Amino acid sequence: MSAAARSYAAVDLGASGGRVMVGRVGAGSLELGEAHRFPNRPVRVPEGLRWDALALYGGVLDGLRAAGQVASVGIDSWAVDYGLLDADGALLGNPVHYRDARTEGVAEKVWATVPAGELYGATGIQYAPFNTLYQLTAARASRQLAQAERLLLIPDLLAYWLTGEQGTELTNASTTQLIDPRTRTWAYGIAERLGIDLALFPPLRQPGDPAGMLRPEVLAETGLGDPVPVTAVGSHDTASAVAAVPASGERFAYICTGTWSLAGLELTAPVLTEESRAANFTNELGLDGTVRYLRNIMGLWLLQECQRAWDEPDVGLLLREAGTAPGLRSVVDAGDERFLAPGRMPQRIAAACRTSGQPVPVTRGEITRCILDSLALAHRRAVADAQRLADHPVDVVYVVGGGTRNALLCQLTADASGLPVVAGATEAAAFGNVLVQARAHGLVGDLASMRGLLTRTQPLTRYAPRGDEARWRAAEARLAQR
Repeated sequence: MSAAARSYAAVDLGASGGRVMVGRVGAGSLELGEAHRFPNRPVRVPEGLRWDALALYGGVLDGLRAAGQVASVGIDSWAVDYGLLDADGALLGNPVHYRDARTEGVAEKVWATVPAGELYGATGIQYAPFNTLYQLTAARASRQLAQAERLLLIPDLLAYWLTGEQGTELTNASTTQLIDPRTRTWAYGIAERLGIDLALFPPLRQPGDPAGMLRPEVLAETGLGDPVPVTAVGSHDTASAVAAVPASGERFAYICTGTWSLAGLELTAPVLTEESRAANFTNELGLDGTVRYLRNIMGLWLLQECQRAWDEPDVGLLLREAGTAPGLRSVVDAGDERFLAPGRMPQRIAAACRTSGQPVPVTRGEITRCILDSLALAHRRAVADAQRLADHPVDVVYVVGGGTRNALLCQLTADASGLPVVAGATEAAAFGNVLVQARAHGLVGDLASMRGLLTRTQPLTRYAPRGDEARWRAAEARLAQR
């Protein structure tokens, strides 16, 4: 490792757990190791499903203590959720979980004021019932929102607790459905018509901007002796993950795999057509003026929920069982909202197959294979639709995130899409987080340089597509007929 190498702490929070990773970056070198991992356990209270924000913050502090001295800290997390602060800067209750039921039926109320097509044309964000815009509409009459002086998205909330300074990082702000992707600033007209006070949000920050210094109390609690800055990164974890796609050129698609699968393209301008809206593609903002043009797919959440129902069997065992089960026997729509809520996932998948007239998977192996085939089919559709809608052909699909460990899913994605799949950067969000920090300190160059460093230093696995295109087309047709 180069003597000039520096260490960076990447706080990477997901829906089921958080971790603090330490990346070390030098001239031509990049390493990443885990300092601390902790659970993220939502809590169901009488008023609904909530995030345990204090437990998350405690995990972050524990992780920084384990990380040791670092040159900077960056924070990324899931999108859309937020905490509300009062005039003294105190948190007004635990943040609401995006899977909470409070937004049921809210979209129709919003569309009565701003029609869905107009809303998409102004913000480029796909419909999802939990978008921040719908959450704020659902909370309009709440006492908490009336008392709030400030709204901080989850990574900005944690950065505030660490530093005492407030900001709204742009890539995450773009998921609120309150940003104009053409101007890359607030959609003031939309917010005004819907009665949303944008003054609740602190000023926008760009990835790489300074976000304050760790408070003396934090330095003392974590044992970090020297002053440590916090750097704004792509604080939406998908923005950080896409920054860590080990690609070159422009003719590539990506799939960020984890609880969700985010499948799409990196563009220089948003696609705001009615056809794009109807296909439920979103235009989220990325690094260096890019647009993440993608579709949200339910992802490995389907398998995670089945594992919980089956008393947490080893995923390797489930994949081996799935590997011996017949392929494409039954498939479900991995983007269907019926799978959004937790609980009874094996039964819900079986019911969906029964309703569509397909064979009902019974064993764990059959259900797991149904999930993986369905995800691969959803990946195929998203990559094909994105190319068509954006008029942007691709030659290769890059898979990053937790799904890179799932060789069967990667191979099925290559088979389904008919394109080579390159899997790498399992900890993609943490890598992207670290590299943005390192770039802010002058250790790496532009986005292409960041990706080149990843490609040279991290292992990649390639999957060539195998034939049988007709079987995937037939499976796709079964879904279209349901």
